[in-house]
Amino acid sequence: MSRRKLHKWSIDFTGIGRPKGEKALVQLNTDLRKPMGYNEDATVARHDDKEDSPDTQKLIDKRSWDIALGPLKQIPMNFFIMWMAGNSISIFPIMMVGMMFFRPFQALISIQATFGTIEGSSSYLQKAVYILGNIVCLVLAVYKCQVMGLLPTHSSDWLAFVEAQHRMEWSGGGAAL
Repeated sequence: MSRRKLHKWSIDFTGIGRPKGEKALVQLNTDLRKPMGYNEDATVARHDDKEDSPDTQKLIDKRSWDIALGPLKQIPMNFFIMWMAGNSISIFPIMMVGMMFFRPFQALISIQATFGTIEGSSSYLQKAVYILGNIVCLVLAVYKCQVMGLLPTHSSDWLAFVEAQHRMEWSGGGAAL
């Protein structure tokens, strides 16, 4: 192997100069040239000030309120999807109800991770709003189950010897029954 001038930032992949049996890569620590274009004076100074500026605090508060109001912003979309799915028991409405149960439970379980990076004076209020929004989404899912007839709301649903409730009136959309 020919000897050439190595740069300081290069790594020895060949194992020359490495003790026998060592499997890790060895970085050369000899006095070699710096890479072309490298300038030590051009390094960016770090800002280690721990105090947050007022603008930064406003951005953090705005972001945390966006997270807290997220479940409440989903409610109109959930109403629309509930209306579009209908009240029949088929694969699409069942999957929709399942997701309406799953998402709020998942959000409530991971609330610490959601608000972990955000700390502020109103973080307890934001968490309360977040929890309230997810509870409202759960109530919507329970309502949809009741409308679809999946909840046992009559005694005949629980007891075999009680007769099922009979409908008092039947109606149809413009067709004679």
